[in-house]
Amino acid sequence: MSKLLMIASAAVMAGAGLVLTFAPLEVLGVLPTVLLPFVQLLGALYLGGAITNWMSKSNLVGGVFGRPLAMGNLAHFGIGAMALVRSAASGQADLRLFVVAAVYVALAAAFGAILFTQPQAATCN
Repeated sequence: MSKLLMIASAAVMAGAGLVLTFAPLEVLGVLPTVLLPFVQLLGALYLGGAITNWMSKSNLVGGVFGRPLAMGNLAHFGIGAMALVRSAASGQADLRLFVVAAVYVALAAAFGAILFTQPQAATCN
């Protein structure tokens, strides 16, 4: 039952993510009357990711068991960084967009490094 639940939730989130990533203007054209709930769903998604990362902070990220967590974070921050840098490079961006883009680029680089290097166990000194 839990495997079916995880498959269903992954399918729903992947579908929404693909549509929102590759057709954002089309979605925004349909959504003006119902935009508030979709912004709240975006907030829920961020909170879900934050809770997942917070609950995993003591685990070894990368390696066999932490690889899905690192991959999910890399996908989020990597795709987000590309979208934000593209927007920032359009010439119509203000400083806030550059700051957010820089944060996303840094986090994407960090999760990329974690994903493609051998994980090291933390030492308590």
